[in-house]
Formats: sequence, structure tokens, C-alpha cells
Amino acid sequence: MEVLLELPLISYFSMKILITGAKGFVGKNLCWALKNIQAGKDKTHPGLTVEAVFEYDLDSTPEELDAWCKECDFVFNLAGVNRPQNQEEFMQGNFGFASTLLDTLKKYGNKCPVMLSSSQQASLTGRFGNSEYGRSKKAGEDLFLDYERDFLRNADNADGADNADLRNQKESAKFAGLVPRVLIYRFPNLFGKWCRPNYNSAVATFCNAFANDLPYTVNDPNVELELLYIDDLVDEMIACLKGEEHRCDFNGLEVIPAPCPPKGEIVEGVEHSPSGGLGAYCYVPTTHKVKLGEIVELLKSFAEQPKTLMIPEIPSGSFAKKLYSTYLSYLPYEKTAFDLKMNVDERGSFTELVHTLNAGQISINISKPGITKGQHWHNTKFEQFIVVKGHGLIQQRNLNDPEGKVLEWEVDGDHIQAVHMLPGYTHNIINLSDTEDLVTVMYCNEVFDPSRPDTFFEKV
Repeated sequence: MEVLLELPLISYFSMKILITGAKGFVGKNLCWALKNIQAGKDKTHPGLTVEAVFEYDLDSTPEELDAWCKECDFVFNLAGVNRPQNQEEFMQGNFGFASTLLDTLKKYGNKCPVMLSSSQQASLTGRFGNSEYGRSKKAGEDLFLDYERDFLRNADNADGADNADLRNQKESAKFAGLVPRVLIYRFPNLFGKWCRPNYNSAVATFCNAFANDLPYTVNDPNVELELLYIDDLVDEMIACLKGEEHRCDFNGLEVIPAPCPPKGEIVEGVEHSPSGGLGAYCYVPTTHKVKLGEIVELLKSFAEQPKTLMIPEIPSGSFAKKLYSTYLSYLPYEKTAFDLKMNVDERGSFTELVHTLNAGQISINISKPGITKGQHWHNTKFEQFIVVKGHGLIQQRNLNDPEGKVLEWEVDGDHIQAVHMLPGYTHNIINLSDTEDLVTVMYCNEVFDPSRPDTFFEKV
């Protein structure tokens, strides 16, 4: 009999959460995210209260696993073996421990949700067709699916008057927590802060190489990777705690988002859900498909930024933005800070801070007491002057004003304002203090081009 589970929204108040593989790349990021929620530092998940985070790893004891399996309200099983000494360790680490974990939960009748970190290699298709790692991950998946099926069978075979309500719930597809939620994720290639280089992430290896001036090799720049950023992964894990995971089935590597095809409709090659159409698997909806050559070119531009001051385009949610943050996490101490070129004279200094590809530049200007700077105008170039320290006067005059009216703004660091320098207006900035430097942040809508300066001297 085919069963459609209507999974209830779980109560996620005061949750005790077990994370296996807590010291791994994903584990560390997830643990810190949960600790932020637990401590009230992350207030973006109202209603989600984390009472405890049980961090299980290789240095944990069997007694700790036993106690935590008894207490926990949710399990993230991230433990696994990626680079064993021999092939047999794949099955032992990716199947054997999963079996121990589920058996311990059964021992205490703990029907809490369980999440499994699997891999695209478990599809055993294409280039993964002969992957021992993939076979071990697939064995772990099957173990988790059987764990769910066992509860379904027990419900199906329930007898006696006491079980009448249960049978009725099954017929109406409502199990209300009598069957544990099983969440299996086949992750693609992962990247982000704290990922170990020279291990199983090409992105981590390249980031580390560029950050530390190490050699690297790109055999084929046209090879395309599907990449999942750690923050997107962690966001999905938090969604799991709320019962808001993204369900799917797979056709090879192709994700088929739930709901699955209607009853009776067959999609060739799809591994259909044992729960009747909700999706046997889960997925993170945000991934990036990027060629190796593109990754390397981006990293080259990041590494040159201290020299060029150029910040590449990093739109919100873009792969470039996520890669830049990842790259920076690998910088050594001696490269974390870098000198800027200060243009210094008797009036003070002018230093360019940041260049952008399409949005101009930001600079810092320091004027000595009593000094006037500027006294020029622009055709198309415009600026914003933002005094952050000291006391000054900004003046502007429209070149075509027959009355020669001067517009004035008295500015100081105690009341920060942004003042536009208008095209066609000659302008200046005067330090009104006799003792204190005037410090001004200046934004300009274009990077200075000495061949087309668009700057013309004219006193206000």
C-alpha cells in the first residue's frame, strides 16, 4: 500500500542537537551557527531555541554518543571518510558508523529527525560509476531509507484496537511524528571558510595557493564544477530544524524537486520516494556551476587587489562574492594588512582606498589646519565629501550663475553628512580649525584616469 506522509511541522523550542563529524568543515560551520542562535547572537530565527549542541567527533567516546542519542531532538550526521588509508575504510566510516548511530537511536526509541550528509558520487552514474566512495555513501543512504521504511512497516502491520487510530492516521496520511523524518542530502563540491586545502576541495586548494603564493595546477580550465557555498548549506540545515527542508528525488545527478510526479506517472530512472511522493532526498536549492578557468581568473584578480585596489564585481548572492570571502579566509598574517600609497604634501595627504569596476573609487583626504583643497570643477565626474573628523567648510559655485552665488555647508565629524560635488560647479573644502586635521572620506563615480582627468582649476 502506497503511503503519503504528511509531515507535521516539528516543535523546535529548546532543541538539543547532535552533530556527528562536528570538527569537519561542515560541522564547524554548523556548530558555530547553532551556537550563535543558542547564545542569542543570531536573532534571525525567531522561535528557534537551541538548548544544547552535542559535538561528536573522533575524539568523542561511545558513552557520549549513547547519552546524546538518548537526549537529542535532531541529528545532523556529517561524519564520514573521504581520504582513507585503504578502500575498506570507506564502507567502515560511511556505512558502519551510520549503522551504529541509527541503532543507538532505536535503542532509546528516539524518533527524532535524522539528516545524512551524502555525496553526488552516491548516484554511481557517469564519472562516479566506479567510485568506492560513492558505493559507501549509497550504502549509508540505503541504511537511512531502510530506517524510515522499518517504521512504515511497523505502522502497516499494527494490530489490535489500540492501533486503530494509528491505522486511520496512516490511511489519511497523517503520522504526526510516529515516523522519524529522514533527510538525505547528496552534496556537490563544497567551498567556504575553514575548508581544508589539498584534501577534497579544488576551490580550497586554489584559494590557499593564491593566498599563500603556492604553486597550483589546472589540468583543464574548461572542467565545470557544481559548487555549494557553506553558508547556503548551513541555511538549509537551519531550515531542516524548522521542518522547511527542500525535498527532491534524483535522476542520476539531476535534481527533481518535490512533489514528485503524480501517482501512477513514471519517470524513467528516478529513485522514487519510499514515503509516497514527498521526495526521498533533500537538496540545497542554491548552487553554482563554474569552470575551473573562471575560478582561477577570479582568484588572480583577488590576489592583485592590494596592488590595483580594484574590487571585482561581487553582486549579492553571486559566486564571485562567495569566492572572495572564501579566498580572504586563507590569507596569512603578513598579507592580511597592506600599505596604501599616500600622496603627501604640505597641505596634508590624499590616499585612494578602493577602486571598483563600474562604480568609481573611495579615497581619504586629510587637510592640515587652515588649508583649502579643491578649487576645481568637473563635467561628468561627481563626488561626495563626507567629513568624519574635524571642522570644515564646503563651498560650491555654479559656473553659469551670473550672480556668482556661493553655496556653503559647514561640516564636522560630530554630525556626519554626505555633500554632493555637483557637475559644472567649482568646489573646495576648507579646514576651519587652527589645530586639528580635517579628515574627509571622498567618493568619486569614476576611477581617476590621468589621460582624461575631467578636472579643471577654478577658484570658488
